[in-house]
Amino acid sequence: MMKRFFLWMAALLLTGAAGLAGAQATLGSGDVVKISVYGSPDLGLETRVSDTGTITFPLIGQVQVSGLAVSDAERKLASLLEGGGFVRKAQVNMVVTAPQSSNVSVLGNVNRPGRYPLEGKRTMMDLLALAGGIGADGAEVVSLIRRSGGSATKETIDIIDLVRTGQLSKDVELRPNDILYVERAPRFYIYGEVQRPGAFRLERSMTVLQALSVGGGLTPRGTQRGIVVKRRDAEGKLQTVDAKHDDLLQIDDVVYVKESWF
Repeated sequence: MMKRFFLWMAALLLTGAAGLAGAQATLGSGDVVKISVYGSPDLGLETRVSDTGTITFPLIGQVQVSGLAVSDAERKLASLLEGGGFVRKAQVNMVVTAPQSSNVSVLGNVNRPGRYPLEGKRTMMDLLALAGGIGADGAEVVSLIRRSGGSATKETIDIIDLVRTGQLSKDVELRPNDILYVERAPRFYIYGEVQRPGAFRLERSMTVLQALSVGGGLTPRGTQRGIVVKRRDAEGKLQTVDAKHDDLLQIDDVVYVKESWF
């Protein structure tokens, strides 16, 4: 299943990368803009949109531009220049030379973590594809962290469930400055009389018998009747449970295979 998933993500990468040719939707904090006024070279400047969403423009002072399309910001500056009697029939041109506000961060266990431009409408799956897909050690769920009004919210999205059910409504449309974070996949541990002790990826609905298979099976001295699982309860206390083959494992379980006495 995971192999098919990674192939699907690779296909998304190719189609998603080919479509990144749109223009930035709106201005936002951190964007660097270059502004010129036709016939008034002394009014030209390059500046950064402040954290409060404003720029400081000659003769006018502070102007709120965050949330405006570039064309709307041009018209707003022209109107202010004309309204103040500074320029007649002002023709303002604005170019975003370094977009910062329309980026999304893709972090954690992806193949190419980093900040990616959010050009046009992009969904979570689009950005995961641009980041090269989920890495081999990545979990099957993605955390979407979104800032709004000085606070942050976190939503967890099950990628495998989204793909299996085709519920594209869960493939949320991203906003500027969103953060996608892919944690490391959950693990279990196995030791004792097994061929290959160690830490391994915990698959969904994984049983004790499947864990033994991942561990390479029993050694000649191992016994299937001597398997225990050590796990911590809700209070963090370590519990030891006699395990049956069809028992389901939990995150960070430790499977121990005892030695046969005869």
